[in-house]
Amino acid sequence: MAGLGNLVMGGKMSGLEPWVRLGISKVYRTRVFDVLRQKSRSPRTGQEHDFFVLAACDWVNVIPITAAGEVVLIRQYRHGIEDFTLEIPGGMIDEADPSPKAAAGREMLEETGYGSDDLVSLGSIHPNPAIQANHCHTFLARGAERRTTPMFDGTEETEVVLEPLTRIPELIRTGRISHALVVVAFHWLGLREEAST
Repeated sequence: MAGLGNLVMGGKMSGLEPWVRLGISKVYRTRVFDVLRQKSRSPRTGQEHDFFVLAACDWVNVIPITAAGEVVLIRQYRHGIEDFTLEIPGGMIDEADPSPKAAAGREMLEETGYGSDDLVSLGSIHPNPAIQANHCHTFLARGAERRTTPMFDGTEETEVVLEPLTRIPELIRTGRISHALVVVAFHWLGLREEAST
């Protein structure tokens, strides 16, 4: 859908047009993303403005569910909120990963020690289109089973938490699960379950 100039609103075409990018430059580079300055021209006023965007690789999330119907979650410390979160495994798609699906399997194994031979794509979203262009791909891992011990990468440390799938709505409602991309992943799962009934 990227690049749509006119949107249908109430059966009529919108008069919105895309901004014209005039140039882009790298302002700052980090291990996780680059900060870019993007100069663009307004199609309405013709004025030029600077916008700052984060250039990041695509990400993956995976919902591992065991044969007993438990979701394999991870508890980890997040520096943005300076607190612990309850999440599903996920992370960046590495250059060595042949596909998002392979990255999902790798991240699940690294962070939880659980593996699955049955990974299914649930969907893909833009995490924050206001300042990012990357995608987050979500997968369901059915029949997840413990295969090894978690392999921590650099500063990453996780604790595995098993919760019945039936408890997930309560964990989201009460704020125990507060990561937006994790909430979206379970929404994808809910849509899949609705479609199959």
